[in-house]
Amino acid sequence: MSKLNFAAIAFAVALSGSALAQSSDPRGACKADYDKFCAGIAPGGGRIVACLNAKRDQLSDTCKKALDTRKK
Repeated sequence: MSKLNFAAIAFAVALSGSALAQSSDPRGACKADYDKFCAGIAPGGGRIVACLNAKRDQLSDTCKKALDTRKK
């Protein structure tokens, strides 16, 4: 296997791993939604999750799924 093929495969694996981590971790999956809807909310005490849940109908599907997995 050439070095270029190996590098391409390694890059693809790294990207897929970060996408999986973001989809299950609310912090990564909801970053853009947090920045858009809840940027003024101070962390702690569940305030950010409460804010995101209050804006649920406006959130991305990825963020909604991450919040749902957090509830389980």
